[in-house]
Amino acid sequence: MTKQLKIRCIVYIVGVIVYVAAVTVSAETALDARVKFGWFLAAYLIIGFESFRRFRDSLMQKKFMTEYTLIILATIGALGIERYAEGVFVMLLFNLGMLFETFSTDNTKRSLEELINIRPEYATRLVRGREFKVDPASLRPGHAIIIKPGERIPADAIITYGISDVDAKALTGEAMPRSVGAGDKIYSGCINLSAVVEAMVVGVYEDSAVTRIMKMVEDAQEKKAGSEDFIGRFSKVYTPFVLALAAGIMCYPPLSFSYGNWDTWIYRGLIFLVVACPCGLILSIPLAFLGGIAASARQGIVVKGRNYLEDLSKADTFIFDKTGTLTEGVFRVTDVRAFSMTREELLRIAAHVEGHSNHPIAQSLMTEYRRQVDKRKVYRMKEMPGFGVSAMFEGAQVLVGNKKLMEWQNIVCADVNQTGTVLYVAVEGRYAGYIVIEDTVKEDTKDTLRYLKDKCNAVLVMLTGDTEKASIPVARELGMDYAYMNLMPEDKLEHVEDFLGIQGAMERLVCVGDGINDAPVLARADVGIAMGALGSAAAIEAADVILLEDELSGIVDAIKIARETVRVVSHNISFALFIKALVLVLAIIGYFSMWEAIFAEVGVMFIALMSSAGVARYTV
Repeated sequence: MTKQLKIRCIVYIVGVIVYVAAVTVSAETALDARVKFGWFLAAYLIIGFESFRRFRDSLMQKKFMTEYTLIILATIGALGIERYAEGVFVMLLFNLGMLFETFSTDNTKRSLEELINIRPEYATRLVRGREFKVDPASLRPGHAIIIKPGERIPADAIITYGISDVDAKALTGEAMPRSVGAGDKIYSGCINLSAVVEAMVVGVYEDSAVTRIMKMVEDAQEKKAGSEDFIGRFSKVYTPFVLALAAGIMCYPPLSFSYGNWDTWIYRGLIFLVVACPCGLILSIPLAFLGGIAASARQGIVVKGRNYLEDLSKADTFIFDKTGTLTEGVFRVTDVRAFSMTREELLRIAAHVEGHSNHPIAQSLMTEYRRQVDKRKVYRMKEMPGFGVSAMFEGAQVLVGNKKLMEWQNIVCADVNQTGTVLYVAVEGRYAGYIVIEDTVKEDTKDTLRYLKDKCNAVLVMLTGDTEKASIPVARELGMDYAYMNLMPEDKLEHVEDFLGIQGAMERLVCVGDGINDAPVLARADVGIAMGALGSAAAIEAADVILLEDELSGIVDAIKIARETVRVVSHNISFALFIKALVLVLAIIGYFSMWEAIFAEVGVMFIALMSSAGVARYTV
């Protein structure tokens, strides 16, 4: 609970205590009229403080027809005709609903401090052959820097010396590290994997790729913050309608068939306003959504606010990242072909030679080999960034790498046209076979996308920073409607803006991702869904919904819960409006006093709350 919310709760409790004391004392003691009014007025002002503040804010935004207008006019009218206890009690119920509303949406605003952690703490600057550790913010275009293996690139730069592999997943989502050399541009936030490189800074720290991502996330969240919630839209229509009817009840009869009987009809008009106040809805609607949030949590789904459940129930466009979202994001050996030895022998040789490396490819070979590697059998090992590895294994020279390595060593081998990364293996200058490593589609991906197609009539889109070779087969296998490859974060955001621009008023767009590069689109979408277990801190902070188990089937569960929640909310509204209409008719013809009207409202509220509480027990 935030400090501001705690203060609101304390103020509300103090107001309730003052109100209870006023009711108790006035019932047992004949108080002076001014003292009684002052006591109830104090309780009224304390309890209704937040309502007055929001009413003031809505007026400053030139929004008069809100739920706050209705409640304030009704309660002030009740105080004006000396119905103090009734007027304050209505305000008490209304603000209780507002507190529950705040509880259910308190987590929607998240700081972006975790995103800063992807920035390196220092940069190594090269000045006249000497190395100095400096603050990355002090780097300027033209400065020479050194990036060592395992370090994050501190600023956007161009390599001037050295060859290495760079993990660019932070920015592009590309699963496979890419080879870079002199003349290639490298981006801040990426990780240098295999060798020391020298580079020249080409932009100031504030314009680096990571800083741009942070700015995009902040801008995207601001664009989405203006969306209205359910109660706000409801009040736009409901409030002016109720005010017009109340004014007609107060004025028309005294001016026509009940000429001059102003007191009776003003009182009935105020009863009308009290009954018409959406106190039960203000309380039951947030509780229904809070129940939906609780039901989601039991399924391992964190929903940061009630409006995201409502938007999920309307979602019809789903945009997915590829690596780590649709696919596992972990390399696996999918094929081994040996030509001059057995499959097991080829895998044993490759695993031993690659066993000294922390490269993702090496790790996938170790996983497939499933045995302990004896590193003593490997010596004279040499890593060749951009090509592969050379080493002596059991007295024989072994080469493991890409097609460029084979061509460089004049080893004849055929092209392998398979999806994924192909490792060619040569022993003593002779081609021995190849191993295919690729990122595989998650088990539940196809079932999830099929549900979205069948039940949501969804448009499926894939946005990825990966290459066409790695992305197109995945898009075809999954039946994506649109697929865009080789994208930077700003490119992804541009595509999301295009889709948002063509959607209808009742349509919603959902983005699903797990990486830092996905954070801007997660923040900009109507609903951003992050894969929580393996996702980056930036994506989790920017998202509106988090799948703790990294299972795409959680999207299906979230949609089912969202639809059930909205169904209960719609039921509550229909029931409340029906009862209100009935009570209003009885109040107009004189069968209901203000207290009876309040008790009827409490009854409606209680039934709606029981219905809302049932959402929390909903299971998918």
